[in-house]
Order: sequence, then structure tokens, then C-alpha cells
Amino acid sequence: MFAHVTTHNLIFATRFEKCSIKLTATEQPYGCKAVKQQKQRTMSRPVRFNIHPKEADIHDNIAIASMPEGLQGEGYFATNLEKVVGLARKNSIWPLPFATSCCGIEFMATMASHYDLARFGSERVGFSPRQCDLLMVMGTIAKKMGPVLKQVYLQMAEPRWVIAVGACASSGGIFDTYSVLQGIDQIIPVDVYVPGCPPRPEAIIDGVMRIQELVHNESLRRRNSEHYKALLGSYGIQ
Repeated sequence: MFAHVTTHNLIFATRFEKCSIKLTATEQPYGCKAVKQQKQRTMSRPVRFNIHPKEADIHDNIAIASMPEGLQGEGYFATNLEKVVGLARKNSIWPLPFATSCCGIEFMATMASHYDLARFGSERVGFSPRQCDLLMVMGTIAKKMGPVLKQVYLQMAEPRWVIAVGACASSGGIFDTYSVLQGIDQIIPVDVYVPGCPPRPEAIIDGVMRIQELVHNESLRRRNSEHYKALLGSYGIQ
């Protein structure tokens, strides 16, 4: 037995047993067990632990990419090179988020565990333009920020794709003012537009899936074609 003396009272308590909760200075004299019981009575929502966890059956929840068309035999498989490269690029997109306002918060939710953009092979979010191939512009882009955005686009290596997330990046949104760029397609080419103010994570995922379709079906010769060079030339890009 030992005594805990205060200016108002004298309280006797037994020695403390090993306690898994942190006791305050006023709770220490009463002991761990009494404090636990008091907290359990006052907790509006007690913590429950899963004492009988179920084993996850993921065999029916995994989508395996289908094999491209080709000739298959014992020990070999022959197919088109463009289909193989497109399949690899489609499932290994490295996004570069260029977020300036509330659409960036929706992108954070898209990358989090509930929606999990990593399911599509895009979990590697990079902030170096030279290592990324998908520029995701999210939020309001001021005219003073336009040259910076264009410089980021120019620093990306080919092949590169652009997705405009939200109304502000697509058309200026509600900010129809002298200082806001009325759509990023005025300075760089855009492949996919995602509407919304702000768009939900499901809409962003749908935009990424449409980018995957473009990547998968794009010809390896498109980037060297005259049509693509003329498209870049219209934006003053050589």
C-alpha cells in the first residue's frame, strides 16, 4: 500500500498493475482496472476488434489483362509489337499531378485506399516531369501560371498524355475573369476532359480508364506523324 497525498484528500490505492492505457495524473490513484471500467461505461462507441477474421478470397476479384491476339504454340507466342507495347504502357502510367485547388483534394481521395488508383498501375505519382507520362491538371489555372504549366508539359518525354480534371481546367469553370485561363487547351493539347466542380473520384477514375484506352490503341508511329507535328505546331511547340 502507498499513499497519494493531495491538498484536499488522502487516497489509498494498491500498486498499479500493467496498464495498456495512459492514465492522467488524476486517474493514477484509482488504478488501471477501475479507469478502464469507467471509460467503457462512458464511451459512446466502444472499440470492437475482429476476433474472428475471415480470409479474403481474391480469386474472383482480380481482373487479369487479356492476352493480345497472336499465334501461340508450345514454347512460343507471336503477336504484334504495337499490341504488346500498348498493353505494357496502359498498365504502367506514371501520373504527374498539377493541382491548384479543390480538384486536387478529390485526386487525393482517388489515390487513397478506398478508390485506390494503384489498381490501374498508376500508384507511382511523380513530381519530376522527365519521369512521368500523364499530366493531370486539376484546378484553376491563372494566366500567369500558363507558361509554367506549358514548361512542365515540354519537359515531359514522349509519349505523353494530358487529362484536364474539373471544370476549371477544362473551361475556366465559374471563374470567367480576365485573370483565369479559360481552359488549358489554349496552351497545351488535351486528351481527356473530366467534367465536374469538383468531379468525384469515380469520374477521375473514368477519365484515367479512357486515357488507358487511348494509350492501348495508339500506334507507335503516331508521334512521328505529320498530323501530330501539326497539332504541336498549332500550340507553338516544335
